[in-house]
Amino acid sequence: MPSSSATSPTYLLTHWARDRSRGEGLPLEFLVHKQTRANALAYGLADRGLLAPGYRADINIVGFDALGVGRPELVYDLPSGGKRLIQRSTGYRHTFVAGAEVSADGEFTGARPGRLVRGAQADPAHR
Repeated sequence: MPSSSATSPTYLLTHWARDRSRGEGLPLEFLVHKQTRANALAYGLADRGLLAPGYRADINIVGFDALGVGRPELVYDLPSGGKRLIQRSTGYRHTFVAGAEVSADGEFTGARPGRLVRGAQADPAHR
């Protein structure tokens, strides 16, 4: 099980929707909703978490059977050679942010469509 890291969403999907053997798992649709629209609304980002006209179009295309979490790695990539732990995920085929592809099969495409978010974002359906 990963510690608090960016791999937590991947672990949530693999463990609770796919790999759980003791007790019932959770429906994939429920978990995706909790990590997308429900989470966005909890943080006041009403312009995210839906695939609909006017919304941000942040999308992951996932190979569910290939989805997984790697072992933690120690890397020295911070200023002055500082170290940090990273933990990579596999199975993400394509990642789009605001409609631009930022990752293809785990490789960065060079696109940087993100921007600094200051405060709550309005729901496009209510503008």
